[in-house]
Amino acid sequence: MTADVAIDELNISSVEFWRRTNRARDEVFSVLRRERPVSYHAPMSFGLAGMAAPMIPGFWAITSYDAVRTVSRNPEVFCSGAGALLDDIALPQDMREQVGSFLVMDGQRHSSLRRMVSRAFTPKQLARVESQIADQAKRVVDHLLEVGDCDFVQEVSTPMPLWTISEMVGIPEEDRAELVAAANALFASSDPGFLDDGMDAFTRFLEATQQIWQSAVDLADARRRAPQDDLMSALVEAEVDGETLTDGEIGAFMLLLMSAGTDTTRTTINHTMKAFCDHPDQRQLLLTDLDAGLPTAVEEFLRWATPIIHMRRTATHDTDLGGQSIRAGDHLVMFYESANHDEGVFDDPWRFDVARQPNDHLAFGGGGPHHCLGAHLARTQLRCVFRELLLRAPNLQVGPPEYLTSYFTNGITTMPCTL
Repeated sequence: MTADVAIDELNISSVEFWRRTNRARDEVFSVLRRERPVSYHAPMSFGLAGMAAPMIPGFWAITSYDAVRTVSRNPEVFCSGAGALLDDIALPQDMREQVGSFLVMDGQRHSSLRRMVSRAFTPKQLARVESQIADQAKRVVDHLLEVGDCDFVQEVSTPMPLWTISEMVGIPEEDRAELVAAANALFASSDPGFLDDGMDAFTRFLEATQQIWQSAVDLADARRRAPQDDLMSALVEAEVDGETLTDGEIGAFMLLLMSAGTDTTRTTINHTMKAFCDHPDQRQLLLTDLDAGLPTAVEEFLRWATPIIHMRRTATHDTDLGGQSIRAGDHLVMFYESANHDEGVFDDPWRFDVARQPNDHLAFGGGGPHHCLGAHLARTQLRCVFRELLLRAPNLQVGPPEYLTSYFTNGITTMPCTL
């Protein structure tokens, strides 16, 4: 592994850097994209990665659109099996898989598990879920109109994906709030401000992981005994080449679904609503032909928000990338946040443009075998909720948001809104 490469003079590893807004961070990322899209940096100084920093080397920051796609689409050279996040660098492989499911697998093992999970996303399942999503979007906005001025995160963006995932899986209503709190803890464990009870980041992370994992195992056991028309029943019955999912695999997938499946959509809804308030002309433009314009606009919502900031890969052997010599075992961190604002790909990337075309963003990854399995569901939720919001709450305005300090997700914790 690389240990003798000079650390880049631009510091993207400090908590101060990640306390900036994404627009302010891009002042640094834009320099790296233009001048050195593959650059070497010190370990993160906070969060789980910060706790492991004394034991690990730095990482290569991959900041340009083309370089991110190159790393994503060459899994034989840049693998996921040694971890997919900065936070899981110091975890043993079994714990990585408990947290990341097939995100941290390669080759045939990844393909087999992904195929089994995909069997639960049949056309019948997706058709039923889409109808439920449209209905829930109406309920969320009904509630908003009843409540009036409130916290947009609490009343709109959090309930929407939480309800969708819970209904899909079959999570009992009385367990939902506790599970989403645990999912929030997974993402917020890197934020020093979130750990206000004295608990360290690693302990908080482990407790949240175990809570979600055990809930999934218990629900899977219940569905084996009494199947229902939900995703968990489909998961326990899914079979490929005579193999079914183990409790451990189901628990790991639930962790992935409850964290990535709720936080990413919530984050995109938050950033998009803020963008519509900052760029009212784009709200009016979309309203001129809402149903026809929404599919294109949703792609801009995703690019603009880029809810997942990074994913990590590990070099399987010595290679060259972007003029740099990468050694076997080196960590490469793909910054989607930077790639989605690459001036060489997106015209005026900090312009929110609901009619932007082409818009081949990397919000769901840079391609390759790990492309987001939930992309269709996320797009459906965004279309449904913004159709309701734009038509039925046309004067909704949001105030200044409070941002999560994180190098993984572009989270917004609170954001006041008025009707």
